Amino acid sequence: MPSQQVLQRKISEVEEVAQLIKKHKAIGIASLQKVRAPQLQEFKKNLADKVFMRVIKNTLMKRAIENLNERPELKKLVEYLEGANLYLFTDLNPFKLALLLEKGKVITTAKSGDIAAFDVVVPAGNTGQPPGPVISQLNAVGLPTRIESGSVWITKDTLVAKKGDVISERLASTLSRLGIKTVEAGLVMKVAYDEGIVITEGQLQIDVDEIRQSVENAHSDAFALSLSIAYPAMENMEMLLQIAYQEAHALAMNAAVPTKETIEDLIRKAHAEMLSLSSRLPIVEEKAESSEEAEKS
Repeated sequence: MPSQQVLQRKISEVEEVAQLIKKHKAIGIASLQKVRAPQLQEFKKNLADKVFMRVIKNTLMKRAIENLNERPELKKLVEYLEGANLYLFTDLNPFKLALLLEKGKVITTAKSGDIAAFDVVVPAGNTGQPPGPVISQLNAVGLPTRIESGSVWITKDTLVAKKGDVISERLASTLSRLGIKTVEAGLVMKVAYDEGIVITEGQLQIDVDEIRQSVENAHSDAFALSLSIAYPAMENMEMLLQIAYQEAHALAMNAAVPTKETIEDLIRKAHAEMLSLSSRLPIVEEKAESSEEAEKS
């Protein structure tokens, strides 16, 4: 009887998971490895109105997927059902969800085996620690020390780990003692399913600033091209009209065609040319007189 109850409970759980899949447009699978429980609770709280998060056994998820014959493309997710996973059910665009998870990451103290999120530099200064075993602990990870005013001081800024390095147990303990946080903790989707399309972790990682710059550059190039070929569009119509007016005005000025728009400029131009000519008359007259005198002589 107990085994029958267990079987019935599992069948019920599989059906419940299947209903969750049917109810939502997208599914994300995030690894729970090295995710802190308090942070997971914070994620659930902050995204409660957008995402339903649930830890589900991979075997139950696999069974639910296999039972959904109306969505055969879901079977592509089976290969990702390994390790401890958190399943995210949502109607959000998976890329937007990935960005929300990225923004939710926090910098925290490292544990043995964690990966440094950036170059870790321990600054020079007072550690606030009294002399004792701490000196050998600091020296063991490459930190130069001195004793001053009853405290252990680090004598210079020191790089103890580069971005991507694995944090050793000794270094993790030292950094924790100094209150230095060196690793990013958070949820990272390793795959997402969105209306028949499977999107991998690499595809979900987008650089928003780079994409924004790329779109801005493309818009600028397209705008310039549309102006150069005089292709009318809602975005460039005003500029095209301004260019056309300027070119028509310049042509009318060069051809001395009087219009309501050019008459004032034509008069100014004629006046300026008249002044230029009048300023040259004394020189012309002087040259003429000199020539006459030279002929007489």
